[in-house]
Amino acid sequence: MSSSNRVVAVIPAAAGWEFSGNDQEKELEFRAGGKETPNNRVREVRVTGTAEVSCPADRASVRVNVSNSKESVNEVANSVSRRLEYILQALRQHGIRDEDTSVRRFLQRDADVYRMDAEILATFSDFEKMEQIRSILLEKLDRSVCVGTPQFFHSPESLSGTRRRACVSAVENAQQKAREVGQLLGQSLGPPLLVKEEEAKEWRNEEEEEGGGRGEQGPPPLPRLPHIPTVTAHSTVSASFSFRDKSRKKV
Repeated sequence: MSSSNRVVAVIPAAAGWEFSGNDQEKELEFRAGGKETPNNRVREVRVTGTAEVSCPADRASVRVNVSNSKESVNEVANSVSRRLEYILQALRQHGIRDEDTSVRRFLQRDADVYRMDAEILATFSDFEKMEQIRSILLEKLDRSVCVGTPQFFHSPESLSGTRRRACVSAVENAQQKAREVGQLLGQSLGPPLLVKEEEAKEWRNEEEEEGGGRGEQGPPPLPRLPHIPTVTAHSTVSASFSFRDKSRKKV
């Protein structure tokens, strides 16, 4: 997380000080304090703040394909259905809800035989549980079943939360900067006058390439594990904070 270096402080010296600020200053002061007079001009500091928040994927999908060929439609349908039911039962036993799975079937005729292809798509939020189920299916089922490689992705809730955390962190950085500026100038920071998110963007962190090739005499490379992508959200905010008027006496 980082913050920008742009800081503007507006501190009138006395009640008789003559205002010479720009239109933006006037508009901001009018919003915060109503009609502008020499005695109620807002003492303020303007800062910017930036922040970046990264979040790994929180979901993964696995495709399980079942294929078989038989001389009759009933035979091939029964054969594929038995395997599908075994897979779905394994998913249920590990707490995977029916709404997190989908099943598709496709029947076609090839010469004198009927072929059925089926696919189960299961979505996981628990990656350890996902690997347990994949291990069971790979061990228990024959070659007519193909268990795919996990595909990792971010849920909408995860992306939204990452964006919010980046914005909130940027505001916190701006407030901390304003507080430190106030301390430097001998001022006490008051409430915010205006907070605006100037920029919000995000990007997916791509998988890093493995560096260098191996020589002829080198050991064979290790198998690569599925890559879990990361999304980084960036936020830039501008903020104006008032300085407390130390001249006012508490009642």
